Amino acid sequence: MFEAVGVLAIKLGVIPSDFSYAGLKDKKAITYQSMVVRKVTPERLKNIGKEIEKKRMNLFNIRSADDFLRLGQLKGNHFDIVIRNLRNQKNDSANLRERILEAIENVKNKGFVNYYGPQRFGMGRKVHTDQIGLALLKSEMVKSVKLFLTPEDLDDPVNRAKKYFLQTEDARGTLSLLPEFRVRERALLESLHRFGVTEDGCVQAWFSFPHSMRVFYVHAYSSRVWNEAVSYRLATYGSRVVEGDLVCLDEDVDENFPNTKVHLVTKEEEAANTYAIRQVVLPVLGYSIQYPENRVGQWFQDTLRRDGLQTCRFRVPALKLNVPGCYRQILKHPHNLSYQLMEEQDIDGKTEGPHTDGTTLSLSISFDLDASCYATVCLREVMKHDF
Repeated sequence: MFEAVGVLAIKLGVIPSDFSYAGLKDKKAITYQSMVVRKVTPERLKNIGKEIEKKRMNLFNIRSADDFLRLGQLKGNHFDIVIRNLRNQKNDSANLRERILEAIENVKNKGFVNYYGPQRFGMGRKVHTDQIGLALLKSEMVKSVKLFLTPEDLDDPVNRAKKYFLQTEDARGTLSLLPEFRVRERALLESLHRFGVTEDGCVQAWFSFPHSMRVFYVHAYSSRVWNEAVSYRLATYGSRVVEGDLVCLDEDVDENFPNTKVHLVTKEEEAANTYAIRQVVLPVLGYSIQYPENRVGQWFQDTLRRDGLQTCRFRVPALKLNVPGCYRQILKHPHNLSYQLMEEQDIDGKTEGPHTDGTTLSLSISFDLDASCYATVCLREVMKHDF
């Protein structure tokens, strides 16, 4: 999505920070996204429609807007997904159709652990976004830039250019090697060429990105810690609500609810089973959150100490980043879930499982998720399989 914004910015003669949006979209999907851009008329947007079709983008519903959007300013997302060539996992002799329906109904009724999805961190990459975020929180600016420009183990123009930069710190020479479509890397390198690969120069380089992108990396670190925390919480206490847990007192909230809606479970409330596991929340790191007062709270402190952030106030003044933090429910349910099993012709002629007549079984599934929930995580719970 950041690359799409970069392309639009070039075509419109503005900068990426002139765009605002309520959420981030995946690269490997057909997605629809509302955006607002400053200093551009609806007519100017309509005029670039043909040009950006070559980039596999389309513009719809163009109109004037009164205000900017901000991250998190949405109720949720709708997903239409087709999963093809379904089969049982090895050593599973259960009826495939029954197993699929059972798995879907189980998630529909019991929900799923509300992990941040793998795309939050950069799937399959040598350097994940949370590592960059950790470097930013520790004000290690040169390290954060070099992590951003770390190449993958691939021999292509992009990774050859990144490898050259890490070997030489020659931003100008790297620009001559880097393809034009790598908008973010080029913006960073142009700034490094101007200001130098120093701590101050790398601060200036980060300002070539809009605020939403700078804070994205810090949020990625907080998200990684949250995922680890919820795994520890469930392994330690299971589905019981115990003394020292944090619960949300409002059933219908998003992640940005205030501390006043968060309640610390007492010993008496644990004994009386006052709260359900669906009400338990864990903090997403920031300067304004409180921690559970049980073994999970100690786990947070140990983790921050491990990462060298025991005194971190979750502010990076040099980059104008202030991260207040929030709370996230540990379980979520899909809404308006519907599904249909379909038999499709196997185009490869390699049918596996119970279908031997040249057809394979596919699942068409649709559902809504609250803001900041991941369809990949919901599907992983349905399929009991990483992908």
